[in-house]
Amino acid sequence: MALSTRLVSSLRPTLAALHWAVPGQCRGLSTPQGPEPSLDLRGIFPPLATPFSPTQEVDYAQLEGNLSRYANIPFRGLVVLGSNGEYPYLAPHERLEVVNCVRRALPRDRLLLAGSGCESTQATIELTVSMAEAGADVALVVTPCYYRGAMTSAALVHHYTEVGDASPIPVVLYSVPANTGLDLPMEAVVTLAQHPNIIGIKDSGGDITRMGLMVHKTRQEDFQVLAGSAGFLLASYAVGASGGVCALANVLGAPLCQLDHLCREGKWQEACDLQHRLIEPNTAITRRFGIPGLKKAMEWFGYYGGPCRAPLAPLSPAQVEELRSTFSTNGWL
Repeated sequence: MALSTRLVSSLRPTLAALHWAVPGQCRGLSTPQGPEPSLDLRGIFPPLATPFSPTQEVDYAQLEGNLSRYANIPFRGLVVLGSNGEYPYLAPHERLEVVNCVRRALPRDRLLLAGSGCESTQATIELTVSMAEAGADVALVVTPCYYRGAMTSAALVHHYTEVGDASPIPVVLYSVPANTGLDLPMEAVVTLAQHPNIIGIKDSGGDITRMGLMVHKTRQEDFQVLAGSAGFLLASYAVGASGGVCALANVLGAPLCQLDHLCREGKWQEACDLQHRLIEPNTAITRRFGIPGLKKAMEWFGYYGGPCRAPLAPLSPAQVEELRSTFSTNGWL
């Protein structure tokens, strides 16, 4: 049996459960039982790369150019100042200007999520308020991690509760253990899902069992789970995720939106075939080559990638060829 057939077969019990969750939806994804979301996060969000000039200044003209190209892709919205936006390398005034620039270019029917997580609760609240004033619709708040040994479930619940209470815009939790070395504990997620101003989580860990359990345990809350990478997008949808914040959408936005559409239409074999072709390119621009690889790949598809800020280094010629081969062998170049 072909791999794709095996995968579809293995998903059938889950898909059947999704089918019975909402009567009348016989083929595509259904919404888990619970309240209607106050803000619909279903769909694909690219976490935008921040363009820099050759002198490593934020290049707002190139950012606007990329935004004009992304306008033709049916994204649910955009994410700025996430991990792929080189958020830790931006000065506070640059962060706010990036939000301003994107909000001016983005239609009002598309959501703007902005990273506002800092190491202290007070700084996170202050930046979240500023992000809202600059035009963000949602704050994406990464786990504080510098003192990760002290970041117990109780400490994180207190941190996010304070942020949720003070934020003038809805909050989405952000768990990215590859960067922080810290997984937001399940019990903390379940507790925080009950907060009226915390509406979801972007989970980049890739543990599908964990994601499915999050969906299950928060199904009675106004809370949505977003896949944090394109490599496990289909599997995330199969266990009830609402959408995806995927670095690969900076490069292959239209195919990722197509995968989202196929899953919602219940066209699982086509979705599976497409997912397979996205796995290796996604791994290449995330775990293998990171942001320098992402920016190089963007250039091949008509976007401005440009340099990263030091100390992130550009790819070597050999790495560029390996990256190109990964895209070409999967039929994208």
